[in-house]
Amino acid sequence: MKSPFNKVFYIFACLLLIFSNVSLASAAALTSFSDTMSRQTISTNSSHVLKFTTPTGVAISQTVKYTFPTGFNFTSSTFANVTISWGTTTGLENSTTTASSNSATAWGAAFSGSNNVVLTLTAPSGAGNNIPAGKIMIVTIASTNSVNPSGATTYSIGVIGSFGDTGTTTVNIIGDDTVAVSGTVPQAITFAISANTIGFGTLDSGAARYANTTTGSASDVVAHTLAVSTNAPTGYTITVQGATLTSQQNVANTITAIGASPATSSTGNEQFGIYASKAGGTNGTIASPYVTVSSFGYNATAGSAATFASGTSATATETYSLHYLANIAPTTEAGTYAASLVYVATANF
Repeated sequence: MKSPFNKVFYIFACLLLIFSNVSLASAAALTSFSDTMSRQTISTNSSHVLKFTTPTGVAISQTVKYTFPTGFNFTSSTFANVTISWGTTTGLENSTTTASSNSATAWGAAFSGSNNVVLTLTAPSGAGNNIPAGKIMIVTIASTNSVNPSGATTYSIGVIGSFGDTGTTTVNIIGDDTVAVSGTVPQAITFAISANTIGFGTLDSGAARYANTTTGSASDVVAHTLAVSTNAPTGYTITVQGATLTSQQNVANTITAIGASPATSSTGNEQFGIYASKAGGTNGTIASPYVTVSSFGYNATAGSAATFASGTSATATETYSLHYLANIAPTTEAGTYAASLVYVATANF
């Protein structure tokens, strides 16, 4: 005959095994649990992206509870600071809405405990709004009312709840998470004049003459170019300075400069002037009176520089092509006439 004690022990062992199996079947460890923070410096606002895979899933009205260690501070955080998503591959495939308490379609999100370090999420009560088993769940807490602890050390964040799964993840708070990186870009400007000697040749009151690098031309041609580039944040300025064409035999005799109002060629009247065109670069502009094609001007003097062109930002090479005009009157005094024009490019750092 079997002992009554053996029967009782047998029954107790069976019940223990049954309930143990039930417990094991209804609770599982979360996998790939992480908390990606936007900042890890002590006492600094930081967001939290809490991500894990739930083996069991979250059924309707079940809870998922996150507990942060003492030191974290979520004071003033509300459901509006929390977003929830889930999916198969990234966890972002399905977005949800949050509210202060759950409803048929919304997740409830409520902070509690000292400094609001406990976040309890309650799944929607409506059918079809659960998270199936094996899916990735992502909970994001905004940085607005989320402050890191003042102590630099390692902290563990735990998850439990009626959904049955459990897990912890670890974050490290440090004294300073920022690396200051610096470098210096040296200032630079290049300026080049393609030809330093040009001429009109023999002037004639019956026909206009245009300067080039040989003996002058009867037609409008490019005499030389100015090329400028710079990395100055506010660009550059080119000026021109020098007297008009002046007799080398008698400095009192000059060919009249056209001045600040551009004008076209007027045969038989004294004129000295320049116009230019631009190619390349960013935003260089030619100043008046040099900007109008086929209309010439010259408003600089021996003692006063005039703005010829300028740019307002850093630029690759901008090339200005300059055209020079000379006309004389029948009464223009004979002699050899010359001008020495000084072009200066200034970077505006």
